[in-house]
Amino acid sequence: MTVSVYSTPSDDFFRDGVVARRDVLSRMADAGIDGVFYADHVSFRNGAGMDGLILLAGLSQLHPTLGVQIGVYLLPLRHPVLVARQLSSLWELAPGRVSFGVGVGGEDRHEIEACEVDPRTRGRRCDESLEVLQRLLAGETVTHHGTFFHLDEVLIRPTPVPPIPVYVGGRSDAALRRTGTYGQGWIGTWCSVERFRAAVDLCAATAAEAGRGAVDWHHELQAWIGLGPDRESARAAVSTAMERFYGVPFAAFERYVPYGTPQEVAGFLQPYVEAGAKQLNLTPCGAPGTDLVALTGEVRAALAG
Repeated sequence: MTVSVYSTPSDDFFRDGVVARRDVLSRMADAGIDGVFYADHVSFRNGAGMDGLILLAGLSQLHPTLGVQIGVYLLPLRHPVLVARQLSSLWELAPGRVSFGVGVGGEDRHEIEACEVDPRTRGRRCDESLEVLQRLLAGETVTHHGTFFHLDEVLIRPTPVPPIPVYVGGRSDAALRRTGTYGQGWIGTWCSVERFRAAVDLCAATAAEAGRGAVDWHHELQAWIGLGPDRESARAAVSTAMERFYGVPFAAFERYVPYGTPQEVAGFLQPYVEAGAKQLNLTPCGAPGTDLVALTGEVRAALAG
């Protein structure tokens, strides 16, 4: 079964200049990595984050073939008309290479409140935004009067052709039903193989109930991974990085995080591919001096083999 691999460059990527960043992306492509993905945050925990769409617009111009994906964009914090315009513009910069992952957030409720959005409404806002956004990206002239948005004869040109694929992230059944109603695939994270397989089935069942007909599903798994010459050093690297980012003990994530040699990591991920994951979005971590690009490429090669 064929699987694509997207990856995030290391933290040093943003501390170097444009020439160095271009070289990193070229090395990723040469290593067999299919694309780059980044998360999106407005003000996460201590104010951290990057605007996903602005970031991908820049990255899309540093390499001519790598795919670019946001995983995931906090759609409830934005207005869908503005997002449609940004996506249309990004498609002009990188036609055929853009994919759009959305989610509702919630790991830091204050981030949502900072955007003057009631955290309790984020799921419903996301659903309504997706309805408006997909109609705009399909080239429709949209009139919509809902709970959160009111539009009269709004049009966005140019229309992305072929359409930008929309993937939905989230661990809850609500996120899976959102995928089945609006998405082309689910972005799973922190889940067992059994949960991933059940999620694939629930997405299909929801799509059938919504009358969507046949969907060419493109489900994804998003995972932090630890890479190194042995499991001990790889675990130390990924646990340190995750605890620093999330502010919680690594034990909360460990059962879902592969670490070790590229072959060991690929062995952990392979059952997810067999359960229906067509793309793996990997955040690699390693000890200082580790060539994460090369080792991620080895994970990709092991999965392809």
